[in-house]
Amino acid sequence: MLLVFSILAILALILLAIIKYDIHPFLALFVGAVLYGLLAGMSPQMVLQSITDGFGGVLGSVGLLILFGVILGTFLEKTGGAIVIAERILTWIGKKSINLTMMLGGYVLSIPVFGDSTIIMMNPIAKSLASKANRSYAASIVALSLGAMCSHSLVPPTPGPIATAGILGADLAMVIFWGVLVSLLTLIPAYFFVNRFVSKIKLKATLDLEEEKVDSKQFPSVIHSFLPIIIPLLLIILASFANYPSAPLGTGNFQKVILFLGSPILALLIGAVLSFTLPKKFDRRMLSASGWLGEALKLAAPVIFITGAGGVFGKMLQNSGIGDLVGNELSNANWGIFLPFLIAFALKTAQGSTTVAMITTASIIAPLLSPLGLDTANLTVFAVLAIGAGSLGISHANDSAYWVVTQLSGMTIRQGNKSHSLGTLIMGWSAMVFIFILTLIFP
Repeated sequence: MLLVFSILAILALILLAIIKYDIHPFLALFVGAVLYGLLAGMSPQMVLQSITDGFGGVLGSVGLLILFGVILGTFLEKTGGAIVIAERILTWIGKKSINLTMMLGGYVLSIPVFGDSTIIMMNPIAKSLASKANRSYAASIVALSLGAMCSHSLVPPTPGPIATAGILGADLAMVIFWGVLVSLLTLIPAYFFVNRFVSKIKLKATLDLEEEKVDSKQFPSVIHSFLPIIIPLLLIILASFANYPSAPLGTGNFQKVILFLGSPILALLIGAVLSFTLPKKFDRRMLSASGWLGEALKLAAPVIFITGAGGVFGKMLQNSGIGDLVGNELSNANWGIFLPFLIAFALKTAQGSTTVAMITTASIIAPLLSPLGLDTANLTVFAVLAIGAGSLGISHANDSAYWVVTQLSGMTIRQGNKSHSLGTLIMGWSAMVFIFILTLIFP
């Protein structure tokens, strides 16, 4: 009972620190982890050992993945490669299917680029198409935001799913494969919701002609823009295929090369290096501390350190014996895959940050995988996705994405709640239903 009370009290304290006092999630998680260790009766030596093992262990496997993913996304954004991808998706689907175009465009771009940045970058396209077709601007921008948030929570190399997979020790290639499948299925009810309900919100786009003046001469080509995303994903999936017990690619040097290049760190490093070739005129200052690389490091640092603090929290929970306790208490309960979903859902709704919700939940669930019966290879992957589904939301006034959508579009708070917030709620539960069905078919 003391352990249960301690973890509930510490979680409440962490949320209070982040929400009410605006304390950085890294500090809140780190201090909360130390306090939990002391409250749980752990020795000072064990607390210090948990800090070292938790922080170093997680960052050793996850930190570089997050960093390279952010670098890739930054160069795509800065060079206009992200806009090129969006325009090509627009060409493939057609301007008549505005909401589908915006949803899939946001979905694809938010895999390498942060969700908020995706919405801001693609908003001029959503606004322009809605104005020209005389459609609801609310529908086009909410379709964009829901698409962006879906892949942001479920598909690596977005930082949240990468960190969660690392903490739970899930196969990243399988997280990518199933994450793409689940997220695309999740877009179906989201698209229906936008078309059927959000499109009824009468919000007209007032187009500023300056927004359409984009210097596309310096943008990279379509193939060039897609390569930094596609090559790493293919390498990771190919390495996972090569690692099957049946050795489909043999056991010689070719397999070793594929396994080496397809390791997540090397694959994303290759993606980051490929993104350096996107500028039409490369300037070495782009790789300086004050250049684009420096900006990427600044963006990645908070996520990396929050992930490290989450690792400390997880190791503290593990060393306190919470796994055995929960295993005994839940042995006759059938929470299973729904527990990580519900914890992530509660944390996301309470404090707003998708990444913080995912990392905190993963840290709590990691020592509980075996007691919950989620310790098989497939179920660990589905646990990662369940956390991602829970972190979809509810995105409301405490989430930056909510304010990006409402402020860019001019929606009222009521309209934002009825469209963007309700849409994330629908996506979260829809994704969880799909994940649960998959656990029944592929236990």
